[in-house]
Amino acid sequence: MTDVTQLVVTIVVSIIILVIAIFVLVTLFRAIRIIPQARAGVVERLGRYHKTLTPGLNVVVPFIDKVRPLIDLREQVVSFPPQPVITEDNLVVSIDTVVYFQVTDARAATYEIANYLGAVEQLTTTTLRNVVGGLNLEAALTSRDNINGQLRLVLDEATGKWGIRVSRVELKAIDPPVSIQDSMEKQMRAERDRRALILTAEGTKQSEILNAEGLRQAAILKAEGDAKAAVLRAEGEAKAITTVFGAIHEGNPDNLLLAYQYLQTLPKLAEGSANKLWVIPSELTEALKGIGQAFGPKGAPVASPDAPGVVPASTQAAPPA
Repeated sequence: MTDVTQLVVTIVVSIIILVIAIFVLVTLFRAIRIIPQARAGVVERLGRYHKTLTPGLNVVVPFIDKVRPLIDLREQVVSFPPQPVITEDNLVVSIDTVVYFQVTDARAATYEIANYLGAVEQLTTTTLRNVVGGLNLEAALTSRDNINGQLRLVLDEATGKWGIRVSRVELKAIDPPVSIQDSMEKQMRAERDRRALILTAEGTKQSEILNAEGLRQAAILKAEGDAKAAVLRAEGEAKAITTVFGAIHEGNPDNLLLAYQYLQTLPKLAEGSANKLWVIPSELTEALKGIGQAFGPKGAPVASPDAPGVVPASTQAAPPA
């Protein structure tokens, strides 16, 4: 009986020691908390805020302190679904936004707002409708930077008490109605066609101007060349006439030389295929007389071809061989 009692006591003591060891391990495990980098943990002691755990090794009181879920302190990017917005000219456009924000105060983000993501989304939607509602469609499409700046200022001011800092707000897309998109596409196409026509007309104008300028320069150069050629031709002819006239005067020619030169010039009058008829001038007879007197016997009169009683050579009989 004594052995059984001792065995039972031993078993009970062992169980108690094991329980105590497990309790100590659990207590140590719950007392030591390791917080990752860029995270923060809010500690509540008996239901009230006690402190904020920083990254690294932290010690809390087990079963008294409670650590809430960790909060991410990095900059977060949240894309919200498209929201219908009515512009100033009563057109419904669909706008989707992207918000860049960062939690700067873990305590405020935990206790000042129940769901800061949902709050940021709703605040972005309402602010976007207020800002875009005061603009027409064209201004809304061309003033994205202005809209982004206004949204960021309003959101940053409203979320400051929540421990959140809004760094950027971007409009991803502004989609007008389908009918407006078709009208805008037609307008842009017409504008591009107009610009193309203007550029084509300007190119044609410049081409015509350059061609006219080139023709004018060519005409000027041609006229200058013709004038210079005429001057040079006239100067050459004048020099030639002066040279011939001087040579003639220096050679002191007589009537026979002049008559001979005159006869050499006559065949040139008949040159050319278009000459069908040519007239013998009256000076030909005088030239023939001079040549006859020069080559005939001295003192013998030379009969004129037109004198009476003279028979042309073509009608006289040929002498016998």
